[in-house]
Amino acid sequence: MATPACRDLYRKFKPHLLMTLAQIGYTFLYFITEASFNHGMNPHVYITYRHVVAGLVMLPFAYFLERKIRPQLTLYLFVEIFILSLLGVGLTLNMYFASLRYTSPTFLASMVNTIASLTFVIAIVLRLEVLDLRNPRGIAKALGTLVSLVGVTTMTMYKGPIVRNLGHPLIHIGGNTSVREDWLKGSILTVASCITWSIWYIMQAYTLKRYPAQLSLTTWMSFVGGAQSAVFTVIVEHKRAAWTIGFNIDFWSTLYGGVVCSGLIVFIQLWCTEEKGPVFVTMFNPLSTILVAVLAYFVVGEKLYMGSIIGAVIVIVGLYLLLWGKEEDQIARVESEEQSYSTSEGRDAEKLQVVTPSLRELSEAEP
Repeated sequence: MATPACRDLYRKFKPHLLMTLAQIGYTFLYFITEASFNHGMNPHVYITYRHVVAGLVMLPFAYFLERKIRPQLTLYLFVEIFILSLLGVGLTLNMYFASLRYTSPTFLASMVNTIASLTFVIAIVLRLEVLDLRNPRGIAKALGTLVSLVGVTTMTMYKGPIVRNLGHPLIHIGGNTSVREDWLKGSILTVASCITWSIWYIMQAYTLKRYPAQLSLTTWMSFVGGAQSAVFTVIVEHKRAAWTIGFNIDFWSTLYGGVVCSGLIVFIQLWCTEEKGPVFVTMFNPLSTILVAVLAYFVVGEKLYMGSIIGAVIVIVGLYLLLWGKEEDQIARVESEEQSYSTSEGRDAEKLQVVTPSLRELSEAEP
């Protein structure tokens, strides 16, 4: 039987444990999808099927758990969700996973760490973020963003020599790997997807204010994004056979991506964001980068390039500089909420103090 101390410890570190498990889930996603693409599955078909599966899995949860808080869907709101789905699924993920055919899982996992910096830059341009260079944390924000961009440039423009493997790989991902020749093309696709991903994060915050039903919004984005991806795939892929998947790695990668990554992990991230804030969730992104690099090098025997390693380290340093600078904003937000709550409690206490003497006087006046 668990002691109260163990329960308190578990409650304290529950968000840390869940986010660690989420990053492990994302780590396996890179290798499962890479194996599926090497097997011959079209990345755009994968995105379509994955989000249809995610929508079907999340639909009952969204319907029953958010019946009372889900606002009415207007035409304006649907157009907003359509654009949000285009940024989050239709454009971003199609470019992101298409780039996996030209780069490597390690490269993709490293580039995800630039999203925080890109989001910060876009927020400054849109005047959603204030940058005070007289404050040490403001300097850290600017420096962290610049360092991350230097890391991205290093990974994109400098491939470097191959790091020699220490032994034979434990797992061999077979299939056609000859398509992975255009590193620059893959890099451009990855950077473009990270930019649209950053815009999606900013727009998502606005949409959630008008549609504060997170599960329902995620379900809508899954279905609408899947439909957008289907239209795009029909345009670029004319072979009917591309839509057929057997009971093999293609099926399991689609099921894993839809149920685990677009379903379960989304639940985890939403819960951790509500409990600890978005900065806490972003801090765990480098964990998947490290896990992917270790598995790619030691287990799968993936080719690691010195440029990717140097760039990834620079990006992670820049990320944590930015997050340290952003931490003050998070602290200020929490203190503001606590102050607002304390003020509200103080007003309630004053009302009670006003009422109580009046009641006492009435009781004393009674015979």
